[in-house]
Amino acid sequence: MASTTIHRDYSLIGPEAQKAEEKGLASATWYATPIPRKRMKELMRRSDQPAIRDTAIWLGLLTLTGGFGVYFWGTWWCVPFFFVYGILYGSASDSRWHECGHGTAFRTQWMNQAVYQLACFMIMRSPTGWRWSHTRHHTDTIIVGRDPEIAIGRPARLFRLFLNFFGLIDIPISLAKTVLHSFGQLTAEEADYIPEMERHKVYNVARVWIVVYGLTAAASLIYQSWLPLMLIGLPRVYGTWLHIVFGLTQHAGLAEDVLDHRHNTRTVYMNPIFRFLYWNMNYHVEHHMFPMVPYHALPALHEEMKADTAPVYRNMIEAYREIIHALWKQSSDPDFFVPRAIPNSDPISA
Repeated sequence: MASTTIHRDYSLIGPEAQKAEEKGLASATWYATPIPRKRMKELMRRSDQPAIRDTAIWLGLLTLTGGFGVYFWGTWWCVPFFFVYGILYGSASDSRWHECGHGTAFRTQWMNQAVYQLACFMIMRSPTGWRWSHTRHHTDTIIVGRDPEIAIGRPARLFRLFLNFFGLIDIPISLAKTVLHSFGQLTAEEADYIPEMERHKVYNVARVWIVVYGLTAAASLIYQSWLPLMLIGLPRVYGTWLHIVFGLTQHAGLAEDVLDHRHNTRTVYMNPIFRFLYWNMNYHVEHHMFPMVPYHALPALHEEMKADTAPVYRNMIEAYREIIHALWKQSSDPDFFVPRAIPNSDPISA
């Protein structure tokens, strides 16, 4: 006799949130690889130099590709330049808001804040709201009912995932939230993790963003051209696909409701270009276990940890063989997940 699978509620205000607390999964103590204190202090040391260099390259490439896109506008020659511009704007901004949101990319905090605000605008994520959302994500990683950043629930909704490669799900949601915030309101889930004293920042930024988008749209209407929107706003549509490709490697298809990042997070080796665009977030087990280690030190942290973690995926192809299989299975079997072979750790079951 076939059993009936109960689909889980991934919202933060549903029954799973209470279950997580009852099981001791909320704000719990997580496993951490033992690393000598002196070595950890070395790895956590912050520096402006790597982030200044990488940010200058990023902004320089944005300016260069955007400039050539404008220069060749109206010809096919603009296409390759806007293709690269879109990735730098709509995908590379994802890792920039992430690292600067942790306050670890630069040693100088105003630099973290400046890049964070810019990248949040590009990726359409409320700076204050996502700072608190991401704090919860690290506190309760892939804990159903607690983590607001679970990208793919079970059963996996594959068509919805496909649409999001073009931002067709999350962009309308982001824009709707921006309008809501501009009227001084939050969604019910946002109210669960954004403190009262921080909410005015959410509202004020949303109002600024609406002015910027309004002026950009007005410029397009006045000049009867898509060009202003190709530079501001639309890159989040045509250039967002790579951040989805990167992002799925983090947790998709792995275990839920475990207190060990080695079971619910992946580290994947990437080539130097991808690592630059992703700011070393491919070392994701390392980042989740020790989130205060700067992005430029994650490869060194990986060397300290790798004997204590599951085998690393050698490249994106190897990771995606597993991810595609897992998501396909989860589309019909929500109990399925990929078990990881962790040294000196008991296997987990669904």
